[in-house]
Amino acid sequence: MTHIVHPYIHRLGVIRDWKSRWFASDPKKYREYLRVDRGIRTLLEKKLRGMYVASIDIERGDKIVRIVLRTSRPGLIIGRSGEGAVKLKKEIDMLLRTLSLSEIPEVKLDIEEIRTPESNAMIVAQMIVEGLEKHMPFRRVMKQTVEKVIANRDVEGVRVMVSGRLGGADMSRTEELKRGRIPLQTLRADIDFARARAVDKFGTMGVKVWIYRGDIFADRAKRSEERPEQPRGRFEHARTR
Repeated sequence: MTHIVHPYIHRLGVIRDWKSRWFASDPKKYREYLRVDRGIRTLLEKKLRGMYVASIDIERGDKIVRIVLRTSRPGLIIGRSGEGAVKLKKEIDMLLRTLSLSEIPEVKLDIEEIRTPESNAMIVAQMIVEGLEKHMPFRRVMKQTVEKVIANRDVEGVRVMVSGRLGGADMSRTEELKRGRIPLQTLRADIDFARARAVDKFGTMGVKVWIYRGDIFADRAKRSEERPEQPRGRFEHARTR
């Protein structure tokens, strides 16, 4: 039987980095940090729904928690003269105070803009969810979204899958649309994957998006430059002749 692996987890340590970056030597601290990260992500996903947030990264120091929000609509989150960001930071502080932590850290909130939202799988999934919740025909939403994504010069392949009671049908089914290629087993392939959920009067519909943005060779080239040149063996000399 085949095993389906999450495309992001499959590339951790190769071309991807962890979304929560910290280290806890004490098991009690590990449980506390994990509980805080889960609470922060749940709060932000609820508050920022519909604002096209692509990812939430959390970095932790000794007494500082740094939260990095990557979105294509930073103005909606920041608000007029920064009022939205200040309010969001206060809500995170209140959440940390209600979790009965041993030490309440200082919160720093950074908001980064995504220049090409059509090449980000999470934003594309939210675009499809927005169309489905507006009761637009699902085939039209899928086709228009895929054509918009593949028109981006950074994208070499896209795959969209929607499942549920599509169009109000009595029986749920799965529809899929693909353009280009999606090499899932190539570790150097820059594949962005995201899941989203649309809530309709007929029930819940699931959305999955894969976007292939070419191969990444920069890390390998950097490692080869940093590594000292080794003397060639007899076999390598024979191959070069």
